[in-house]
Amino acid sequence: MNLLMISGKGAIETARGKRNAFYNTLEELHKYFDRIDVVCSEQGSLFGNVFFHAQVPEKEFDVMTVHEYAPFRNGRMANQFWKKTKTPMIFEIMHIPGLPKAGNLREHIAHLMTRWYIKYDVRNAKAVRVINKQVGDWLAQRGVPREKIHVVSAMYIDLDIFKNLNIEKKYEVIYVGRRAKNKGIELFEKAGQGFKTLIVDGWAKDAHEVATLINQSKVLVMPSYNEGGPRVVLEAFACNVPVLATPVGIVPEVVSPEFIIDWSPRRIGKKIKAVLDGTLQFIKPDLSRFEKKEAIKTYAEFIDHHAKS
Repeated sequence: MNLLMISGKGAIETARGKRNAFYNTLEELHKYFDRIDVVCSEQGSLFGNVFFHAQVPEKEFDVMTVHEYAPFRNGRMANQFWKKTKTPMIFEIMHIPGLPKAGNLREHIAHLMTRWYIKYDVRNAKAVRVINKQVGDWLAQRGVPREKIHVVSAMYIDLDIFKNLNIEKKYEVIYVGRRAKNKGIELFEKAGQGFKTLIVDGWAKDAHEVATLINQSKVLVMPSYNEGGPRVVLEAFACNVPVLATPVGIVPEVVSPEFIIDWSPRRIGKKIKAVLDGTLQFIKPDLSRFEKKEAIKTYAEFIDHHAKS
């Protein structure tokens, strides 16, 4: 089976040589397809059967996935290709900007654009993949047919890397993430005053180093305004490190209510203190459904099903 993937920033970084989340997905996903062609404005190849293109190649495909987000260039490209070929199409909407809270004016505008356009955007799709219930419910409320919406995780955790290393704790609080507006790093910096903190915003060389740094910390704080995942919450859990996180993305599904925070640095600081002094007791959740190989197998089967149905 030949798969066409119309993707974005993560794929571009992979094509340029970065071993990021998209690379980790392809590392397993490519085993389930004869060939995967990725459209992402870059050129290159991986694993012998994955090829990157600046535009859609002139060939036949059995199915295509479309990583969609405002301003909807990928969706427009995919719908044009669908009109010519009727290739079965799966839209993948990882997160809604500004849901549940906008980090800035740009996200607010993107939220309004998505609210208005998304029903029209996915009209020709056989299925719409989301990675958390929050996005699925929002899409249904905006007119996307509920029967098209499927929650299929993209939170792939390598439990051979992210695990309890039983090493000395050097930091009280850790933040892992980009310095993007939606990540709320300014909230972390204010809430973390008075604690021994560590910010990991891209300088760690690989997943092994990130796992070590998380293991060296007593609590991870994830203060995002909006997210699809975030993956780092699950990575910290796998390392047996408690997490304080805002109610974004998958957080309400995996984080205990008493560990969910709002966007107030003062209240976040109080929660940090409660974890550190033992007032809040952490219980590691079951992460088996996020194990990398099994989760990607489920994803591949989902694509296969909608290619043939």
